[in-house]
Amino acid sequence: MAERGTTRRSLLRGGAVLAGGGAAFAAWPGTTSSAPSAKQDAAILKFALIVEDLQAAFYADAIQRGELSGELLAYAHAVGGHERAHAAHIRKALGAEAPAAARFDFGDVNGDPTSFAKTAIKLEDLGLAAYNGAATSLTPATLADAARIVSVEARHAAWIRDIVGDLPAPRAADRPISAAQAKAAIARTGFMR
Repeated sequence: MAERGTTRRSLLRGGAVLAGGGAAFAAWPGTTSSAPSAKQDAAILKFALIVEDLQAAFYADAIQRGELSGELLAYAHAVGGHERAHAAHIRKALGAEAPAAARFDFGDVNGDPTSFAKTAIKLEDLGLAAYNGAATSLTPATLADAARIVSVEARHAAWIRDIVGDLPAPRAADRPISAAQAKAAIARTGFMR
């Protein structure tokens, strides 16, 4: 059976949806040591915060535009609230080391429901792949905490796919992406200012 929906390849090649913000990418180390540490946890969490802030801002922008209705609007409200909660949780974990939220500009991507849904799928997949890619580099306590967020992110991805009629779980296992791949995917969005 052929996979439907967004694949990692289409996510990484989907330039229109996934650029800018070079300074923000210094937060997640390009290579991680084989032994997780608190310092490495903080670097990874700073990058995760960028992803969560990006997602939260995306949903807030979509709601503010007023182009969504029905289940898409309910999705944007619910998931936007989750993403804000995820960002707040990571900020609390980072304490004084937490960076200020980046600024984003989504252009016309939230100008219609179809574009919103396609972008939501790509952003949720990106978050999942980035979290999964960083998992082995986290200390056990931070990994356990991040897993609580990842499981919700997976439900976000399944929910938006279901809304648009795609398979909610198109693969038996998700493939992680490296820090470099995650940075490149975010850079291609053009959303960070």
